[in-house]
Amino acid sequence: MEIKRNGSQPSEIGSADYFSGTVRIDPLFQAPEPARVRGASVTFEPNARTAWHTHPLGQTLIVTAGSGLAQRWGGPIEVIRPGDVVWFAPGEKHWHGASPTTAMTHIALQEQLDGTAVEWLEHVSEEQYQADQA
Repeated sequence: MEIKRNGSQPSEIGSADYFSGTVRIDPLFQAPEPARVRGASVTFEPNARTAWHTHPLGQTLIVTAGSGLAQRWGGPIEVIRPGDVVWFAPGEKHWHGASPTTAMTHIALQEQLDGTAVEWLEHVSEEQYQADQA
């Protein structure tokens, strides 16, 4: 058994290479091999969001606070709220983040395949972010 004590892992600021706006990442766990799952609590300030990205084995988001947005490539922007659980299939191009006026926090869970949990792509443009919000 291993217990990760609250506050024992430092918060990180989301890199401008992968995020737009102010994003804080609080690592929760990374299971040791042979397990592949890892999780983090991610807080997006208003207007902040990920770049487009994919996950080789998919990703689950559990929204815990605020109001956010999520979109898969070619689909509509969806509003996500506390209690919502979002699943992105393996290889599905997507982004997620806060709404324009409200911060959002979610727990992100994904598995690594050959040591890789995410493939980062291009940034979400302002036009994409503001288009047809649900």
